[in-house]
Amino acid sequence: MNILVEKLIDISREKSPWIYHLNTGSCNGCDIELVALFGPKYDVERFGLKLTGTPRHADIVVVTGPVTSQSRDRMLRVLSQVPDPKVIVSLGSCPISCNVFKGSYSIDGPLDKWTKVDVSVGGCPPKPEAMIDGILQAVKILKEKRGNIIGE
Repeated sequence: MNILVEKLIDISREKSPWIYHLNTGSCNGCDIELVALFGPKYDVERFGLKLTGTPRHADIVVVTGPVTSQSRDRMLRVLSQVPDPKVIVSLGSCPISCNVFKGSYSIDGPLDKWTKVDVSVGGCPPKPEAMIDGILQAVKILKEKRGNIIGE
C-alpha cells in the first residue's frame, strides 16, 4: 500500500477507536454500566468511541469479571484475535482482585495473571465518570503505542 494511504488510515483510526467488551464471569453490574456510557446521558461516542461486535476490529478491549476457569481459554483466544497495538482495560474490582469471588474453586484470575493490563478502573461497579476517564486513558495509550509503531 502507498505510504500516504497508510498514514491517512492511521490518522483516521486515531480519531475513532473501537471497543470490544469481554465478560469473563462478571455479575453484569459493570457490563450494564459500560453499555450505559454509550447512551444519551454520557454519550462517549462524542469522543469517537464505538462498540464493535468482533475482536478483529477492536483497538481497546474492556474486560469485566474475575476470569473464571471456564472463561479463561475463550478470553485468551479473543485477546489473540485483537490486532496490535491493542490496549486492555480492566473494568471493576473483579478483574483487578477477583473481589468477593477470590479463593473460589472456579476463579482463575485476576486478569493481570493472564495478560498485560494497560488501564485498571476500580469499583463495584465503577462510577461512570471513572469509566470514561479510564477509557480516555486507554485512547491516549493506544495513540502512544501507534506512534511507536509508526515511528519504527
